[in-house]
Amino acid sequence: MAKILVVDDEQSMREFLEILLRKQGHEVVAAASLEGALACAADGDLDLVVSDLRLGAESGIQLLQAVKREAPGTEVIILTAFATTENAIQAMKLGAYDYVLKPFKVEELKLVVEKALERRGLVAENRVLRHTVGRRGGDGQDAELIGRSPAIEEVRALVEKLARTRTTVLISGESGTGKEVVARAIHARAGHRQPFVAINCGAIPEGLIESELFGHQKGSFTGATEAKAGLFEVAGAGTLFLDEVGELPPPVQVKLLRALQERKIRRVGGSADLGFSARIVAATNRDLAEEVRTGRFREDLYYRLNVIQLRMPALRERREDLPLFVEHFLARFAEEQGRTRPALSSEAERLLLAHDYPGNVRELANVVERALTLCEGGRILAGDLPPALRGASATASAAGAPALPETGMDLQAHLDAIERALLEQALERTGGVKTEAARVLSLTFRSLRYRLAKFGIAGR
Repeated sequence: MAKILVVDDEQSMREFLEILLRKQGHEVVAAASLEGALACAADGDLDLVVSDLRLGAESGIQLLQAVKREAPGTEVIILTAFATTENAIQAMKLGAYDYVLKPFKVEELKLVVEKALERRGLVAENRVLRHTVGRRGGDGQDAELIGRSPAIEEVRALVEKLARTRTTVLISGESGTGKEVVARAIHARAGHRQPFVAINCGAIPEGLIESELFGHQKGSFTGATEAKAGLFEVAGAGTLFLDEVGELPPPVQVKLLRALQERKIRRVGGSADLGFSARIVAATNRDLAEEVRTGRFREDLYYRLNVIQLRMPALRERREDLPLFVEHFLARFAEEQGRTRPALSSEAERLLLAHDYPGNVRELANVVERALTLCEGGRILAGDLPPALRGASATASAAGAPALPETGMDLQAHLDAIERALLEQALERTGGVKTEAARVLSLTFRSLRYRLAKFGIAGR
């Protein structure tokens, strides 16, 4: 269903077009004059305008120019009983989709309307794709919430509730926890086919962020060679995700506040207010309440965004979900690389599950992808993991080993002490069961038994 504006100063023709287009399943608004048409167009969200060329003493060409100036994505069809080549050429040059002569055949007009709306849809789809292509979930995840921990179950329950509303949501959490994944989950569970459009407010230069969000008119600044719709318009009735909203410069904060309060935007260099229907979901890794106290973020905007706050827990707060993430990323990256999913050695698995991941899910995804890329023979070993994981473990595992002396180092004695400490820790972890200790150390049982005998270590 499209929203169509019909403009004709003849009541009979206006009513005929209203009935015809409503029967096609469209939402139709009508106006009898240029002034009335401009008032309807100012409300925004129009997909198509069907206008007579002559509107009393005024012209449909004036309406065409105004529509294309304020909403260039809206298609316009001009109807006229007074056709001239000059008028037709002028209308097409100014951006009209087509020029239809009166009297027209009903099927002919229906076909022109269908084709105009088809082009409108393709243009809108291309704009959405430019902002969503290649984005799988921001933090290396798909749009599904992974995990079974109490913390993520709480998030999942809130997502289900929020999906049934159009309430503005503020998602907080450390970088890499999956805030965009949550935003996408809310959008997906709403069950509509409208676009999800995301922008990282900290990644756009300060001089361009206003134009990116709200759009601009042709000639409004150097380099604005044509009018451009902003992301509020591109999102349609879907979701606009403002990632790292705390990075917005103060002038844009003011304009965003006005947009949220009035549900209207104004393009850079424009004079008309355009309504928007997108749901706003914002995210930040900053403490916005503290940013408000220090004067770096507007208090009134904070309360407009913080209608419902959803906190995404750090990965270290839900360690029970780590094995699920590891399995997910192993399967995903193996598929992307066209490889068979490799197995994890017991030591590599232990190291993966022991790390704190200050970079959260994003860091874990990078670690798994690196290990899968470097591994050989269908098995990921400890050596395939980054030094940060191996180094931390080696330091912890070697606790009790003698410190490296500055001079007179007996290398063999030092290595023996480290080996003994590792053997003792493996036995301690497995309750003294040698077969399990051998598995933990990736040794054969015979090799483990030899090493235990070498150091006089007992075990079951």
